[in-house]
Formats: sequence, C-alpha cells, structure tokens
Amino acid sequence: MVRNTKENAELTRLKIIDAARQVFLARGVSRTSMEQIAAEAGVTRGAIYWHFAHKKELFSAMREQVFLPLIDRMDENLQLENIEDPLDQLMQFLNGTLETLNDSLETRQTYEILMIKCEYVDDLAEVLDQMLNNCARITEKIEQLYTRAKEKGLLKASQSPAELATDTHLFFIGLLHMWVKDTQGCRFRNQATELVKTHISLRRQ
Repeated sequence: MVRNTKENAELTRLKIIDAARQVFLARGVSRTSMEQIAAEAGVTRGAIYWHFAHKKELFSAMREQVFLPLIDRMDENLQLENIEDPLDQLMQFLNGTLETLNDSLETRQTYEILMIKCEYVDDLAEVLDQMLNNCARITEKIEQLYTRAKEKGLLKASQSPAELATDTHLFFIGLLHMWVKDTQGCRFRNQATELVKTHISLRRQ
C-alpha cells in the first residue's frame, strides 16, 4: 500500500510537471498561474502545493527533467580516458544534443520555454544563476577536451583551449537558440550538424 501511494504521488508529480510545460509553452512563464497549471493537470491547487512550494520550484523541476540527463550524458561522453580524437568526441557530444532535441518533444518544448517563453526576473533570477553555473561546468568540460586535443597535436598552435571552449559553448548556445526558433526546419535545423562539423574542423591542425 505504501509503495502504491508513493508511485501514485510520483505519477501525480510528473503529471503536474507535464501540465506546467504545456501552460508555460502556451502562455509564457510569467503569465502562468498555479491555478491554470492545476486545471491543465486535472488536480486541485492544493495537490500542486503538496509537491511544489511555488512556481519557481515547479519551473526548476521541469528544467531538471531535461538538463540532468544532459549533464549525465556530458559526464559520460566527455571523459578524457581512452579518447583517441577529443575533437571528434566533442563533435559527437554536440550533435548528440541536437539529436535529442530532434527526437524528444519534451526536450524541444522545454528548450523553447527556457529560451523564448521566460523572463528571468524576480524569483526566476535565481534560476538564471543556476543555468549560468551549469554553463560554466560545460565550458570546463569542453576545455578539458581541447587541452587533450592540444596535447595530441590536433589543434593549431595559436589556439588556446580556454578560449576555444568559451567560443564553442557560445557558438552552440547560439545555434540552439536558432534551432528552437526555426520551427519550419529550413534555416538552421536542416544544417545544424554540418555547422557543428565546420566549427570543429576550423580548430583542427
């Protein structure tokens, strides 16, 4: 009985997060109320507050659904051990993120909310700080790959791993923004993997 209760509670929590995603997508985060999320989820407002103290906590849970697996995959894919070609490994990681966006509606919707449908002010300013911290962590991982590539003689002599890591991260964030906005898929989505390939090849010795 206890197990069933916990399972039901988790199902309700996931249902609320999914409902929040749909309302955030339709109305924008700032214009969304907990009452509207409750109506979309088919639960009472009290049920939402049992799982989430406020909208910021619910927003963060929605974000973590997508970003925690991404960070886990980053940790797995950007390991330095036994990597013969760090530049190829980096390209595979970036293109893998694009593939996830292409294959997962939930991921696409979440990215659209984060990049287009949210103003990071008031309570959500703290979430922006969390996102910036994650960006710094990703940049550090990319720098490690570039450092390994330099040690293997794969980079042009004038290129700094730290500068290249920042440049690659900013390039990819910009590409993701345009990918999300290109809903017809005729400007950026259809050539995103080639753009990544070109970006990495420009660094290669």
